[in-house]
Amino acid sequence: MLVTSCSAGPERVPAAGSPAGSEATSTGAAAAPEIKISPAEGSKTVRPDKKVVVTAAGGALEEVVVKSGAHVLEGDFDAERTRWVSKVPMMPASDYTVAVRAVDGTTASSSFRTLKPKRELEVADVTPAVKGEKIGVGAPIIVTFNQQVSNKAAVEKALEVESEKPHQGAWRWINDTTVIYRTAKFWQPHQKVTFTARLNGVQGGKDMYGVKNITKVLRIGAAQISMVDTRKHKMIVKRDGKVVQTMLISAGNASTREYTTTSGTHLAMGKANPERMISPGRKKGDPGYYDLMINHAVRFSNSGEYVHALNNVWAQGRQNVSHGCINARPDQAKWFYEQVQRGDPIIIKGTDRQIEWNNGWSYWELSFNQWKKGSALA
Repeated sequence: MLVTSCSAGPERVPAAGSPAGSEATSTGAAAAPEIKISPAEGSKTVRPDKKVVVTAAGGALEEVVVKSGAHVLEGDFDAERTRWVSKVPMMPASDYTVAVRAVDGTTASSSFRTLKPKRELEVADVTPAVKGEKIGVGAPIIVTFNQQVSNKAAVEKALEVESEKPHQGAWRWINDTTVIYRTAKFWQPHQKVTFTARLNGVQGGKDMYGVKNITKVLRIGAAQISMVDTRKHKMIVKRDGKVVQTMLISAGNASTREYTTTSGTHLAMGKANPERMISPGRKKGDPGYYDLMINHAVRFSNSGEYVHALNNVWAQGRQNVSHGCINARPDQAKWFYEQVQRGDPIIIKGTDRQIEWNNGWSYWELSFNQWKKGSALA
């Protein structure tokens, strides 16, 4: 009966394709997409490393803007533009707003605040990175943090090294506060290297987040490499492949282990004029005790080894009589002191004592494959 009562005669059926026909088959206006935003509106203690997620059901997203002041949070849409997810951490203790617009014009907004960390993670030091300094082709980048880092993978992922000339490198953690970057081969000379720590919002440990990004520019100088042969009592300095100095030297007398010069690839770590040198493990009155002020001293290990000046010309070029250092004629030692760059390789051969990889900056004693094993990243 219902069907009969609702039927109409043929003269009242609209023609196919006519305006009246389109209206008759229409299902009405499309519903607005349902937009959801996470974190929830009004949240006050959002973790900085939490993802901001915006989704649209029943429509596509045209624009998502998440910002704190002038800082805009980076994020990506999925292929259908129905989901947007932030891709970098947020700043701690900061107010954020979310503004969303769908393709059909539907809008949504939200606001929240990130938590203030109980412990703030920052970079305390980057070495060698003195403004205006040129460093050697063997130079590491040593980064020290103000807190002990337990979430090393997250922190390491936030560290970037970019160079003007191609290189391959990796980080190695030597303790909970220090991580070191070393290249697979020596840096190419005469270029700029930029180190960036994007720590803002990165969780470094329990209740600890990064609160500041930093950037340091390092300048690689000439490829200045010194070759020392303790058996021939000679040190040859090359700059960009050309010999610029040949020095007659005297190395360690090898009467004890500490008086034996270490062989291996060392790096110039620093210099002083003069440098006070005191015999290791001895006190005044003991045999072999010394306490001297030495001129033009360039340090290359943590065990007290230097290239330095000494008016010891009777031994230089002839025999090894030092307490483990490389000593040279005062005028040549002064020249070397004035030319050397932190990170310049000093490669020594001829002794039976090999330098340990962690004695000073002797990181080149490890192969690159060994070095990479100290990274927190797979």
